Amino acid sequence: MGKVKIFSGNSNLELAEGIAKEIGIPLGKCQVKRFSDGEINVEIHESVRGDNIFLIQSTCFPANENIMELLIMVDALKRASAYSITAVIPYYGYARQDRKVAPRAPISAKLVANLLQTAGINRMVTIDLHAGQIQGFFDIPVDNLYAQPVMLEYIKKNKNIENSNIVIVSPDAGGVERALSYAKKLNAGMAIIDKRRDRPNQSKVYNVVGDVKDKIALIIDDIVDTAGSLTNAVDVLFEKGAKEVYACITHPVLSGPAIDRINNSNIKELIVTDTIPLNDNAKNCSKIKVLSVASLLAEVIRRIYSGDSVSSLFN
Repeated sequence: MGKVKIFSGNSNLELAEGIAKEIGIPLGKCQVKRFSDGEINVEIHESVRGDNIFLIQSTCFPANENIMELLIMVDALKRASAYSITAVIPYYGYARQDRKVAPRAPISAKLVANLLQTAGINRMVTIDLHAGQIQGFFDIPVDNLYAQPVMLEYIKKNKNIENSNIVIVSPDAGGVERALSYAKKLNAGMAIIDKRRDRPNQSKVYNVVGDVKDKIALIIDDIVDTAGSLTNAVDVLFEKGAKEVYACITHPVLSGPAIDRINNSNIKELIVTDTIPLNDNAKNCSKIKVLSVASLLAEVIRRIYSGDSVSSLFN
């Protein structure tokens, strides 16, 4: 096997640099630029023949440009005779379009999987897929990692919360399994929000199932987009008697009115990761705390290269 080399697209250079620093190697030399008509041009400025390439690229906003950039980089590396190409996609865009929700609707998450495989990746690494079944859209190994260890470390070190006073809150029925895992590790109670979605980016909270009175509520979710569901949940939890409300949400999409909603809400702190880089408005929001997944991804890259178990990292 050849060397490990890490390359990065433009979507999340800071995270890629953090991963490379953790492993102790420099980022691969490449240039990703645009022609005057907007077409993407990729140049790899070092030999990758026979090497194991880990290509870092979140497919966040602008999703279509970042996906196309990723595909072209994969093609360039494949044609340069790389031994293997692992796409490290901390945030997998289009993951919320994982099934047909209406007649004649696409399954865009499957289409993206097809594009990546056709381009030539041998493996994919991602974090907190919105729907676990997306792993089955690929005919190659997919490592779906969890941000939970990073979140739990922060909670235990920085939040002096008595276990008897904390309740883990799932924002909907689909997130119960994720929330239950947190509840077990924190020896905490659990509650579920009865949320119903009429159309994309619009939902309504009807009730809270579970006891949150005089407790510190910790909402667990994978994506915060416009923050409408999140801030509605915060309001309902306070109505039910919660003392304080925090949220641990892996992917900070934070589009549209999200930052205004968070600033105007009673949430104490929104804890997110750097799978998606924050925009300028989000960086100036004092309620947002960003945790890095660079160490987690660096350790997974080491284990993949050396043939060690990845799943044992989360046991």
